[in-house]
Amino acid sequence: MKRKLLQTTLLLLSYFASAQFTIKVESPKDFSFNEAYLYTVNGSKDILIDKAEKKNNTWLFQVKNSYLGLLKVYFPQANTSLNLVSENKNVDLKFSVKNNKVQQIDYYDEVNNIFYSIQDQQKKREQILPALYQIQNFYKENSDFGVALKNEVSNLSADIVFDSDKHPFLSYYFKTYQNFLQESVSKKNPTNDEIISFLNNTQNYLETSSLLKPILMVFLSNTSRSSLGDEVDKLLTAVNVETPRGQTILSELIEIFNVYSIKDLKEKYLTEAKNLKCTINDRLANTIKSNANTEIGKIIPNNTFLNPVNTKVKSLHDVKADKKIIILWSSTCSHCEKEIGEMVLQYNKLKEKNIEVVGLSLDSDAKSYSDKVKMLPWINDTELKGWYSSYVDTYNVHATPTFYIVDAKNKIIANPDNFSEILELLQLK
Repeated sequence: MKRKLLQTTLLLLSYFASAQFTIKVESPKDFSFNEAYLYTVNGSKDILIDKAEKKNNTWLFQVKNSYLGLLKVYFPQANTSLNLVSENKNVDLKFSVKNNKVQQIDYYDEVNNIFYSIQDQQKKREQILPALYQIQNFYKENSDFGVALKNEVSNLSADIVFDSDKHPFLSYYFKTYQNFLQESVSKKNPTNDEIISFLNNTQNYLETSSLLKPILMVFLSNTSRSSLGDEVDKLLTAVNVETPRGQTILSELIEIFNVYSIKDLKEKYLTEAKNLKCTINDRLANTIKSNANTEIGKIIPNNTFLNPVNTKVKSLHDVKADKKIIILWSSTCSHCEKEIGEMVLQYNKLKEKNIEVVGLSLDSDAKSYSDKVKMLPWINDTELKGWYSSYVDTYNVHATPTFYIVDAKNKIIANPDNFSEILELLQLK
C-alpha cells in the first residue's frame, strides 16, 4: 500500500514538474460532458495545445511552455467555452451551469480575478453608469436608496488598482485597450502613424492579447479605399514581413480583406506572402494553405458527410451534378437567412439545369440546425462545432455565408459573394 502511494505521489510530482503551469477547471456534477480542449491565442486564431478528460468533475491541463496571455477552454460536446488569462502561473476556476450551459464562473487565482473584475466594471460603466447618473436626480442623497446609489456610482467610477510590475500582461492589455480601442468623447482616435509605431515596437504580448485584429481594424477604418493599399504597404514595410510579427500581421490583413470582399488587396498580399523567400511562421503558412485549398481552378477539398439530409451519398465529391453550389452557413446568421430565402425560391430552376446545392453548416446548436434544415430541399450536413468546425480551415471560411461553385469534376470555378452573383455566373437571371 505504501509503495503504491509513493508511486502515485511520484507520478503527480512528475506531472506538475513537467509543466510551466497548470489550469484546473471544476464543474458541477450535473455538467454531463467529459472532453475539454485548451487553446492559446495567436492574433485572432485559437491554437490547440492540450486535451483533458474529466475526473471527479475536474479537468486538469498542463502548459509546458512559458505563456502570458489569453486562453480558452472549449467543451466540444456542449459547444461552449470559457475564457481565461495566465501570466505563466496556475489558473483555478469553477463554473455553474443551467441546462448544461455555463451560467457563472468563479476565478480563484489572482490574475483572472483582477482581469474579469475590471472587464465587469468596464461593461457596467458603459451600460449602467450613465443611467445611474440620471436616476440620482430623482432620489434624495440621504435616503437609503440615494446612499446606495451614490456608493454604486462611486464604485463604478473608481479604477481597480493592481501592481503592474507583478502583473505585466494585465498592465499591457488594459493600457493597449485604453490607448487604441476604448471609445471616449475626450480622447482622440489614434492615427495610422501611431498605430504603425506601436505595432512595430510593442512587446510580444500583442499576439496573445487578442487585440491585434481590432487594432488593425482601427488602422483600416482610418484609411480611404483609394489609399488603402499605400497605407498597408507602409505598415508592412515598417513591421517587416520577414519577421514573425510582420507575418502574423500580413496573415490577419489577408483574412480581413477576404471577409470584406476586398479581393484585389487580398490577392495582392496573398501573392506577397507566397513569394516570401524566408522562413514562414505557422500562422501565415496556414493562411496560405487555406487559400490554396480554395483557389479557382483547384479541386475543392472533399468532405465525408457525418449525418447528411436529403441524400444517401457519402461525401461532397460523391454528389453528382453538372455544377454544385456549396454554401457554408449557419441557422443563426441573418445574412444567411436572406440568401437562403432566395435560394429556396430558385431551387427548382437550379435542379432543372442539373445544378445541386450542398450546405455545410457551422451551427453548434442541434435543435436550431435541425429546425432549419427541415425547411431546406437540398443536401445539408454539419459537425455541430460552430467556428471550431473543420470546415473553417478546409474551406477558408471567415464569414457566413461563404459560397463556392464547382463543376462536375469538383473543380472550383467561382467564389461568389452572394446568391445574386451566382445566378449571374450561371446565366440564370
